[in-house]
Amino acid sequence: MLEAISSTAITAGQAASRAAETQSIAPTATSAVQSAGDLGFDSVMKQVTTDAIGTLKAGEAASISAMQGKESTRKVVEALMSAEQALQTAVAVRDKVVQAYQEVVRMSI
Repeated sequence: MLEAISSTAITAGQAASRAAETQSIAPTATSAVQSAGDLGFDSVMKQVTTDAIGTLKAGEAASISAMQGKESTRKVVEALMSAEQALQTAVAVRDKVVQAYQEVVRMSI
């Protein structure tokens, strides 16, 4: 499922540059652009998606560690809240991409 979100976000990011207007990804996208110079929008979206997938995997790993008694509750809650925020960001980007696609489809030629 994460790979589907990743490929959808990357492909759609190339077609709809307005997805970066979502407030939750703007700081991440801005820092990625500033640190890497003049990258394209697709590179920024790929980096943001990769970071989100990493955050989701870290949340899963923290949950498993907590079940094994290796992780404190506070760290697990922090990891899960970060994972939830990353997932909400991915959903917001997907919604913006779908909205942009629908607007393009409705355009008359």
